[in-house]
Amino acid sequence: MMMEFSQGKVIVAGQEIVVRLNQASVTLQAHIDGVQLLLPGCVLLANGAECKWSLKLDNQQQVEQIAQATGIEIITV
Repeated sequence: MMMEFSQGKVIVAGQEIVVRLNQASVTLQAHIDGVQLLLPGCVLLANGAECKWSLKLDNQQQVEQIAQATGIEIITV
């Protein structure tokens, strides 16, 4: 699955999430087991032994789309 958002693209491929940011030409990668989705802030959070980063998505629909593609449970805080 590939989804575009205001800062770039989110790509879900197998057991991995890849984020490509347009402006800085940065690529972020994380294994799905180390990823969380947070609402209402619309945050994609990677927190594992090999990486630690967070990214604000544009809206709740994007969070739900990633959750559906990966099976990651959405955490409401």
